[in-house]
Amino acid sequence: MARVAKIDNVWKKRFERQEKKRAIAIRDERVYFLIVCEGEKTEPNYFEALKKELPIGTVEIKIDGTGRNTISLVEYTIKQKDIASRKYDRVWAVFDKNSFPDNNFNSAIIKARDNNVNCAWTNEAFELWFILHFQYRNTGMKRKEYQDCIEQEIQSRSGDKGYKYKKNDPNTYSLLKKYGNQEQAIKWAKKLQQNFTDERYAAHNPCTRVHELIEELFNPKEILKTLER
Repeated sequence: MARVAKIDNVWKKRFERQEKKRAIAIRDERVYFLIVCEGEKTEPNYFEALKKELPIGTVEIKIDGTGRNTISLVEYTIKQKDIASRKYDRVWAVFDKNSFPDNNFNSAIIKARDNNVNCAWTNEAFELWFILHFQYRNTGMKRKEYQDCIEQEIQSRSGDKGYKYKKNDPNTYSLLKKYGNQEQAIKWAKKLQQNFTDERYAAHNPCTRVHELIEELFNPKEILKTLER
Protein backbone atom coordinates (compact mmCIF):
# COMPACT_ATOMS: atom_id res chain seq x y z
CA MET A 1 0.00 0.00 0.00
CA ALA A 2 2.93 2.34 0.71
CA ARG A 3 4.11 1.92 -2.92
CA VAL A 4 0.67 2.91 -4.28
CA ALA A 5 0.50 5.92 -1.97
CA LYS A 6 3.92 7.08 -3.20
CA ILE A 7 2.84 6.81 -6.86
CA ASP A 8 -0.37 8.70 -6.11
CA ASN A 9 1.65 11.45 -4.46
CA VAL A 10 3.92 11.75 -7.51
CA TRP A 11 0.93 12.19 -9.82
CA LYS A 12 -0.59 14.71 -7.44
CA LYS A 13 2.54 16.85 -7.48
CA ARG A 14 2.77 16.61 -11.25
CA PHE A 15 -0.86 17.70 -11.56
CA GLU A 16 -0.25 20.66 -9.24
CA ARG A 17 2.75 21.75 -11.32
CA GLN A 18 0.69 21.55 -14.50
CA GLU A 19 -2.12 23.58 -12.93
CA LYS A 20 0.37 26.19 -11.77
CA LYS A 21 1.85 26.47 -15.26
CA ARG A 22 -1.63 26.77 -16.74
CA ALA A 23 -2.55 29.52 -14.27
CA ILE A 24 0.64 31.43 -15.13
CA ALA A 25 -0.09 31.12 -18.85
CA ILE A 26 -3.58 32.55 -18.40
CA ARG A 27 -2.22 35.22 -16.06
CA ASP A 28 0.24 36.39 -18.70
CA GLU A 29 -2.54 37.02 -21.21
CA ARG A 30 -5.05 39.00 -19.15
CA VAL A 31 -5.27 41.94 -16.81
CA TYR A 32 -8.09 41.90 -14.28
CA PHE A 33 -9.73 45.21 -13.40
CA LEU A 34 -12.17 46.17 -10.66
CA ILE A 35 -13.84 49.51 -11.42
CA VAL A 36 -16.07 50.85 -8.63
CA CYS A 37 -18.15 53.87 -9.62
CA GLU A 38 -19.81 56.57 -7.58
CA GLY A 39 -22.78 56.72 -9.93
CA GLU A 40 -25.16 53.83 -10.45
CA LYS A 41 -25.75 54.49 -14.16
CA THR A 42 -23.72 57.25 -15.86
CA GLU A 43 -20.21 55.90 -15.25
CA PRO A 44 -21.12 52.17 -15.32
CA ASN A 45 -22.97 52.65 -18.64
CA TYR A 46 -19.95 54.41 -20.09
CA PHE A 47 -17.48 51.70 -19.03
CA GLU A 48 -19.80 48.86 -20.04
CA ALA A 49 -19.95 50.32 -23.56
CA LEU A 50 -16.19 50.95 -23.61
CA LYS A 51 -15.55 47.37 -22.51
CA LYS A 52 -16.94 46.13 -25.82
CA GLU A 53 -14.14 47.98 -27.63
CA LEU A 54 -11.35 46.14 -25.82
CA PRO A 55 -9.64 43.11 -27.39
CA ILE A 56 -11.21 39.86 -26.22
CA GLY A 57 -9.00 37.81 -23.95
CA THR A 58 -6.69 40.64 -22.83
CA VAL A 59 -8.79 42.50 -20.26
CA GLU A 60 -11.37 41.29 -17.76
CA ILE A 61 -13.44 43.97 -16.02
CA LYS A 62 -15.87 43.98 -13.15
CA ILE A 63 -17.86 47.22 -12.98
CA ASP A 64 -19.72 48.14 -9.82
CA GLY A 65 -22.06 51.17 -9.64
CA THR A 66 -22.61 51.88 -5.96
CA GLY A 67 -24.36 55.19 -5.32
CA ARG A 68 -21.66 55.94 -2.73
CA ASN A 69 -19.37 58.98 -2.76
CA THR A 70 -15.83 60.10 -1.81
CA ILE A 71 -14.62 58.41 1.39
CA SER A 72 -17.46 55.88 1.64
CA LEU A 73 -16.82 54.86 -1.98
CA VAL A 74 -13.10 54.41 -1.38
CA GLU A 75 -13.72 52.39 1.79
CA TYR A 76 -16.17 50.17 -0.09
CA THR A 77 -13.64 49.71 -2.91
CA ILE A 78 -10.90 48.71 -0.49
CA LYS A 79 -13.22 46.16 1.10
CA GLN A 80 -14.23 44.68 -2.26
CA LYS A 81 -10.57 44.41 -3.22
CA ASP A 82 -9.69 42.63 0.01
CA ILE A 83 -12.56 40.13 0.01
CA ALA A 84 -12.52 39.32 -3.72
CA SER A 85 -12.24 35.63 -4.57
CA ARG A 86 -9.59 36.47 -7.15
CA LYS A 87 -6.80 39.04 -7.01
CA TYR A 88 -7.42 42.08 -9.20
CA ASP A 89 -4.40 43.49 -10.97
CA ARG A 90 -5.80 47.00 -11.06
CA VAL A 91 -8.43 48.50 -8.78
CA TRP A 92 -10.02 51.85 -9.57
CA ALA A 93 -12.51 54.10 -7.78
CA VAL A 94 -14.38 56.53 -10.04
CA PHE A 95 -15.90 59.58 -8.38
CA ASP A 96 -16.39 63.36 -8.68
CA LYS A 97 -15.85 66.39 -6.50
CA ASN A 98 -19.36 67.77 -7.10
CA SER A 99 -20.45 69.72 -4.01
CA PHE A 100 -18.83 67.43 -1.45
CA PRO A 101 -16.61 69.04 1.22
CA ASP A 102 -13.03 69.67 0.12
CA ASN A 103 -11.61 67.65 2.99
CA ASN A 104 -13.73 64.59 2.11
CA PHE A 105 -12.57 64.71 -1.50
CA ASN A 106 -8.88 65.16 -0.66
CA SER A 107 -8.96 62.52 2.08
CA ALA A 108 -10.64 59.98 -0.19
CA ILE A 109 -7.90 60.29 -2.81
CA ILE A 110 -5.12 60.01 -0.23
CA LYS A 111 -6.76 57.05 1.51
CA ALA A 112 -7.17 55.26 -1.80
CA ARG A 113 -3.51 55.80 -2.65
CA ASP A 114 -2.43 54.44 0.72
CA ASN A 115 -4.46 51.26 0.11
CA ASN A 116 -3.37 50.53 -3.47
CA VAL A 117 -6.54 51.86 -5.05
CA ASN A 118 -6.30 54.14 -8.06
CA CYS A 119 -8.68 57.09 -8.41
CA ALA A 120 -10.21 58.21 -11.70
CA TRP A 121 -11.55 61.35 -10.05
CA THR A 122 -12.94 64.43 -11.73
CA ASN A 123 -13.31 67.97 -10.47
CA GLU A 124 -16.04 68.91 -10.80
CA ALA A 125 -18.11 66.30 -12.67
CA PHE A 126 -17.52 63.21 -14.82
CA GLU A 127 -18.97 65.09 -17.78
CA LEU A 128 -15.74 67.10 -17.98
CA TRP A 129 -14.18 63.97 -19.49
CA PHE A 130 -16.93 63.93 -22.12
CA ILE A 131 -16.38 67.60 -23.01
CA LEU A 132 -12.67 67.03 -23.53
CA HIS A 133 -13.59 64.78 -26.46
CA PHE A 134 -14.62 67.99 -28.25
CA GLN A 135 -12.78 70.93 -26.75
CA TYR A 136 -10.21 72.04 -24.20
CA ARG A 137 -11.68 73.78 -21.15
CA ASN A 138 -9.42 75.19 -18.43
CA THR A 139 -12.01 77.16 -16.47
CA GLY A 140 -14.47 75.78 -13.91
CA MET A 141 -18.04 75.11 -14.97
CA LYS A 142 -21.38 74.68 -13.26
CA ARG A 143 -23.26 71.41 -13.72
CA LYS A 144 -25.81 72.93 -16.12
CA GLU A 145 -22.94 74.27 -18.23
CA TYR A 146 -21.52 70.78 -18.64
CA GLN A 147 -24.85 69.60 -20.02
CA ASP A 148 -25.27 72.60 -22.33
CA CYS A 149 -21.75 72.20 -23.70
CA ILE A 150 -22.18 68.50 -24.50
CA GLU A 151 -25.52 69.14 -26.18
CA GLN A 152 -24.11 71.95 -28.33
CA GLU A 153 -21.14 69.89 -29.45
CA ILE A 154 -23.16 66.81 -30.42
CA GLN A 155 -25.94 68.84 -32.01
CA SER A 156 -23.38 70.69 -34.12
CA ARG A 157 -21.55 67.55 -35.25
CA SER A 158 -24.55 65.26 -35.72
CA GLY A 159 -26.98 67.76 -37.18
CA ASP A 160 -29.54 66.59 -34.63
CA LYS A 161 -30.75 69.87 -33.14
CA GLY A 162 -33.11 67.99 -30.83
CA TYR A 163 -30.39 66.04 -29.03
CA LYS A 164 -30.53 66.37 -25.24
CA TYR A 165 -27.87 65.03 -22.92
CA LYS A 166 -29.12 62.54 -20.33
CA LYS A 167 -26.81 61.38 -17.54
CA ASN A 168 -27.97 57.78 -17.67
CA ASP A 169 -27.97 57.43 -21.46
CA PRO A 170 -26.31 54.10 -22.40
CA ASN A 171 -25.51 55.56 -25.85
CA THR A 172 -23.17 58.27 -24.57
CA TYR A 173 -19.99 56.30 -25.26
CA SER A 174 -21.01 55.56 -28.86
CA LEU A 175 -21.82 59.25 -29.42
CA LEU A 176 -18.45 60.29 -28.05
CA LYS A 177 -16.74 57.74 -30.27
CA LYS A 178 -18.64 58.85 -33.37
CA TYR A 179 -18.48 62.62 -32.97
CA GLY A 180 -15.63 63.17 -30.50
CA ASN A 181 -11.94 62.25 -30.25
CA GLN A 182 -10.77 60.08 -27.36
CA GLU A 183 -7.09 60.46 -28.20
CA GLN A 184 -7.44 64.24 -28.10
CA ALA A 185 -9.40 64.01 -24.85
CA ILE A 186 -6.49 62.15 -23.26
CA LYS A 187 -4.03 64.82 -24.41
CA TRP A 188 -6.20 67.64 -23.08
CA ALA A 189 -6.78 65.83 -19.78
CA LYS A 190 -3.00 65.53 -19.36
CA LYS A 191 -2.64 69.22 -20.16
CA LEU A 192 -5.15 70.10 -17.42
CA GLN A 193 -3.35 67.80 -14.99
CA GLN A 194 -0.08 69.67 -15.56
CA ASN A 195 -1.67 72.82 -14.15
CA PHE A 196 -1.60 71.35 -10.62
CA THR A 197 1.26 69.87 -8.58
CA ASP A 198 0.03 69.75 -4.96
CA GLU A 199 -2.32 67.45 -3.06
CA ARG A 200 -5.11 70.00 -2.64
CA TYR A 201 -7.16 68.06 -5.16
CA ALA A 202 -10.39 69.88 -4.38
CA ALA A 203 -8.75 73.03 -5.73
CA HIS A 204 -7.74 71.34 -9.00
CA ASN A 205 -10.64 72.65 -11.04
CA PRO A 206 -11.12 71.74 -13.79
CA CYS A 207 -9.18 68.49 -13.76
CA THR A 208 -9.76 64.79 -14.34
CA ARG A 209 -7.80 61.57 -13.98
CA VAL A 210 -10.24 59.42 -15.97
CA HIS A 211 -7.75 59.35 -18.83
CA GLU A 212 -5.33 57.35 -16.68
CA LEU A 213 -7.86 54.54 -16.37
CA ILE A 214 -8.70 54.71 -20.08
CA GLU A 215 -5.04 54.37 -21.04
CA GLU A 216 -4.64 51.32 -18.81
CA LEU A 217 -7.71 49.63 -20.25
CA PHE A 218 -6.48 50.06 -23.81
CA ASN A 219 -2.87 49.12 -23.03
CA PRO A 220 -2.98 45.95 -20.88
CA LYS A 221 0.40 44.76 -22.17
CA GLU A 222 2.07 47.74 -20.51
CA ILE A 223 0.51 46.75 -17.19
CA LEU A 224 1.61 43.14 -17.57
CA LYS A 225 5.22 44.32 -17.81
CA THR A 226 4.96 45.84 -14.33
CA LEU A 227 3.22 42.96 -12.57
CA GLU A 228 4.97 40.24 -10.62
CA ARG A 229 5.27 36.90 -12.40
